[in-house]
Amino acid sequence: DVQLQASGGGLVQIGGSLRLSCTISGFTFDTSGATLDDYPIGWFRQAPGKEREGVSCFTRSRSAVYAGSVKGRFTVFSDNAKNTVYLQMNNLKPEDTAVYYCAVPVGRWCRSVLDVLVYDYYGQGTLVTVSS
Repeated sequence: DVQLQASGGGLVQIGGSLRLSCTISGFTFDTSGATLDDYPIGWFRQAPGKEREGVSCFTRSRSAVYAGSVKGRFTVFSDNAKNTVYLQMNNLKPEDTAVYYCAVPVGRWCRSVLDVLVYDYYGQGTLVTVSS
């Protein structure tokens, strides 16, 4: 089975930075013929008492789309050799406090960040707390 492992969360002060990682495993790219492109990883988050919010995912052109609330502050990039996608979060704000999840959307490629909220696979989540 495909598995996603998210990590990198923690406590950070307002204006600080964190980098989250999500590694995909559970199959062998070499023998299955699959590549990381077959499982594009996006991110969503859920703050206490709030609905899930799409944060970022990849479009078919391999560019990333972002929620308006994080655009300009968050950047997603991948390392295919490590089967890992990263979410670089800069200038963090208290409203960024949430559990962050990585996920593979059902439709694989996104047209908007809302598409990452419907997924085939997701990781266990990593908590990000932004405090003053």
